[in-house]
Amino acid sequence: MGRVIAEINGVFVERHLFIAQCRRLGIESMPLVLTVGAFTGAVSGWQGHYQLEGYLPFDLIGPATFKAIVLELGPVLTALVIAGRVSASIAAELGTMKVTEQIDALESMAISSVRYLAVPRIAAMTVMMPILVIQANFVAVLGAAFVCTTFLNMTSNQFWGLIPNFFYVYDVIAGLIKSVFFGMSAAMVGCYIGFRTEGGAEGVGMSTILAFVTACLAILSLDFILAMMLF
Repeated sequence: MGRVIAEINGVFVERHLFIAQCRRLGIESMPLVLTVGAFTGAVSGWQGHYQLEGYLPFDLIGPATFKAIVLELGPVLTALVIAGRVSASIAAELGTMKVTEQIDALESMAISSVRYLAVPRIAAMTVMMPILVIQANFVAVLGAAFVCTTFLNMTSNQFWGLIPNFFYVYDVIAGLIKSVFFGMSAAMVGCYIGFRTEGGAEGVGMSTILAFVTACLAILSLDFILAMMLF
């Protein structure tokens, strides 16, 4: 963590590395994130209808689903998907470089491995994660609206009508703040475990699994801590 902060200016000096990681880790994750977002919204709408039926008016399903997605489901589920795709891939990539001594070769040429390999990945995920969450939230709300109006006999006015009354900008901002920490932690876990990989191909496999599990635990722990701080 200390070396990453000390060499964070590498993002500006070697922008092409940062941009390449934004494209590889962020943009290439969009199809998966959007798919997860659509199904998350669909399930939220269906479950919301089931839980509120007989207790509250159907008009509250829209606001309840919207808040659940923006505050919790969108940021957390997107982060868990990223943990599986990005953290594990970073650990596998850097772990392979470690066991094949490519990282040692960089250091022997006076090239900082943290600056060259870790900083662009961590910065890219920190920047791209809120963008991914915004898209996931948007698709998830549309998915919930589609399910409610198509399969549950709700009108569009019933789903969308009360959402403006319960819309608070702070809710959206809080969800995005959480996503920044989730993205940063997922990339840092992948880099840290990748740099510490030992034991050849078997060690790379173990690091990949460890990175995924650790990143998921870090995201869920951060979610709890940030929830206490933000709400």
